[in-house]
Amino acid sequence: QDPTAAHYMFQDDPFLMPRNAANSRLFSLSKESGKNAAKYIIKQFPQYFDKTFAEPNVLCLMPENLTPRIEGVSEEALKERIHLRNVKESVNLFDQLVQAGTPVSLETTNSLLDLLCFYGDGESAPEKEEEAKEDLEETEANASEQKAPKRQLQRASGPRWRENNNAERIFKIMPERNAHSYCTMIRGMVKHGASDKAYDMYVDLLNERHKADVHTFNALITAVPYLKERFVERWELAKVFLNHMAQQEVQPNLLTFNALLKTLRRCGGVGRSVSLLVIKEMEALGIEPSLATYDHLLSIFYRSVDLNSSGIISEVLEDVEKRSFTPQDPDDANFFATAMQACCDLKDIKLAYQLNKALEKGDNWKFLDVDRLNAYWSKFFSLLCMMEQIDVVLKWYKEMSPSLFYPTPKNILDLLQALDAANHLEVIPSVWEDMKQLGFNRRPDLLEELLSLMSRDQHPEETRLAFAKCAEDIRAVHEPGGREQALLEWTSSTLGHVALLFSRAGRTQDAWYVMMERFQQINRIPTDQVMDEFLTCAKQTNCPEEAIKLVKLAAALGLPSSQKLKSRTEKEFELSEKQK
Repeated sequence: QDPTAAHYMFQDDPFLMPRNAANSRLFSLSKESGKNAAKYIIKQFPQYFDKTFAEPNVLCLMPENLTPRIEGVSEEALKERIHLRNVKESVNLFDQLVQAGTPVSLETTNSLLDLLCFYGDGESAPEKEEEAKEDLEETEANASEQKAPKRQLQRASGPRWRENNNAERIFKIMPERNAHSYCTMIRGMVKHGASDKAYDMYVDLLNERHKADVHTFNALITAVPYLKERFVERWELAKVFLNHMAQQEVQPNLLTFNALLKTLRRCGGVGRSVSLLVIKEMEALGIEPSLATYDHLLSIFYRSVDLNSSGIISEVLEDVEKRSFTPQDPDDANFFATAMQACCDLKDIKLAYQLNKALEKGDNWKFLDVDRLNAYWSKFFSLLCMMEQIDVVLKWYKEMSPSLFYPTPKNILDLLQALDAANHLEVIPSVWEDMKQLGFNRRPDLLEELLSLMSRDQHPEETRLAFAKCAEDIRAVHEPGGREQALLEWTSSTLGHVALLFSRAGRTQDAWYVMMERFQQINRIPTDQVMDEFLTCAKQTNCPEEAIKLVKLAAALGLPSSQKLKSRTEKEFELSEKQK
């Protein structure tokens, strides 16, 4: 793998290669957006894509034909529209059949309920945008009436389950209902945030002496945190659903235990006390954990900063190292980022190396998309800067950026602090070049840290010249240039650091320009250290005129150090009678 190359999804072109994490996210999303735009055009204007020129014609690569072929009002036409996922047309056709007195079979009606509960009455993008606006207005209007803020948050996080929507209306007018009808409604209500309604529907299912399937129980267990306030009550309700599964002889699957662990994440100390029992029950039933199982377990035990034991995560990583996982749960993708965060909280670099080894096993690396990949390696690099030797840190830095991740401002700050702790400040100029490439050369916090480290101590001449070049770049960022960018404001400390770096490199004119022009511009006074360093620079470059200017400036400003500067100038320079 080329450590200087970006992710393979990006075009191998300098203009189209992302410079930082924000660009990486933007470019990857724009690529997917382009694919979605192409699908939208094909769907909206199928008449322009009805000719096949490919030889041989590979059907799976051709756009799907979504135009209904069965005309008229019939159950077959309704089945076709359900198959094509045309929500609005399916509802309209169903209503026409009911008005005409044509009976619709239970199987077809259940298929329509499946469609409605999956999409939540939504269909096209414009319709969803309008519904989202209406939902927002309703949420704001009813905010004061909500007794449980957590439920409001659940409903507002996605498309809400509307009161008396099409799914409820069709369910009520069904002449007969079976267990599938109830289960579909329950899962749809949970998915779209109507947990209370889902629980009421489950009670109705029991009253009608039907049995729920495993997917319905999984959904109900997921909804437990929105049904009960207290941690103990949540665990008790989850146990009720589990007991019902046993009574109805419903065999739990992997997603059942994952849903239970996800609920236990929101049960505080109760969750920590029973989560390991859940894992043992999985083992007893012969169900192999997925990455989501481990993700929930780590979140339960390592979400609190006061828990410093690394025993559980060590056992988890030993299990993960042995397996190459396949996706089985939508939460599988969160494991590696959660585990790395736990390693950072524990400040355990050995666990982080072990996690990297597990990531390299088989196809486990596929669980990290672009965003998660950057977050994962960013946390790992921060841990490296904190715990490893500087040579190891720099080796990883060269190999990881930009092939694996784009350093964040915090990563650069951590790297600068690691260089400072190891007394390797001569590497700072190369870090500054990376900062410019990443677009961080206009961040005041990073500039302040960088200048502070470069100007704090004396360095060899080669290093001083390299630091002065960095200071020149930083000064250019604060000066008017050709680009129409807002100028950064000088601060007293930033000016002082730049003046010191110029002085130590023997660049007397640049240092004097900063002191004379820029300090006056922001109505600040140079520190005594800046003036002493400038006088030393003037002596090294044999510029008595500059020394005299400095003494005059100090006297004009009424500084206490003016007499000391005058004495040094008279002692260290050979002055003419006129200069004296």
